Amino acid sequence: MSTAPILLPGQPLPRNLTQPPLPKCGPGCYEYEGRILSNIVGRPKRDGAVVSVVGREEAAVPDVDAIVIGMVTRLTPQQAVVTIEVVNDRPVPETSEAFTGVVRIADIRLTERDKIKMAECFRLGDMVKAKVLSLGDARSYYLSTAANELGVIYATSEAGNPMVPISYQDMEDTVTGATERRKVAKPDGV
Repeated sequence: MSTAPILLPGQPLPRNLTQPPLPKCGPGCYEYEGRILSNIVGRPKRDGAVVSVVGREEAAVPDVDAIVIGMVTRLTPQQAVVTIEVVNDRPVPETSEAFTGVVRIADIRLTERDKIKMAECFRLGDMVKAKVLSLGDARSYYLSTAANELGVIYATSEAGNPMVPISYQDMEDTVTGATERRKVAKPDGV
C-alpha cells in the first residue's frame, strides 16, 4: 500500500514530488501560480518528470441498463452465454471474478421473434454489444440485443477470417467474401 497522503481537490502535492525544475502535470492535477494542485481525491505519484494524482477506480460492475461487451462462450437453441469484458466503456479487471450474461432468444430482436434461430444470430467467439435487462439469477445477468445499435460487433468466419457487417443480418468474410448470418450491431452506412 502507498504511504503517500490522500489529497483533496485544491491541495498542493508534497514538496518532495514537486522539487524544481517544476515537473509536468499528469492526470488528476494542475498547475496554478507555480504550484501543482490536486483536482481529484487521490494519492500523488511521480513518474520521471510527470506528477499525477491517482484516484480510486470504481469497479466495472454491470447494472440494469448498462451497455456491456462480451464474448459468446456457449450456445444453446434458447440462449447465448456471454462472458462480459467491458461495462459502460470500462474494462472489467482481469483480477475480478468474471461476469456472465445470458441473451435469451426472446431478447435478441424486437420484431419477428418467432422466426429467430440462435445459430443465425450468434456463434462461439463472437463479440457482442448488449444492454443489461436485469440482474438475473445468482449466476448471470439477463442481456438484450433488441436495438439497432446492439448485437455482434466482431466475428470471425468459419474459415477463421475477420468479418465485416454488410447488413443488420449478414457479415462478410474479408478474405473469401462468403457471408454468414448474425444479429449485427448497426453497421456503418446503414
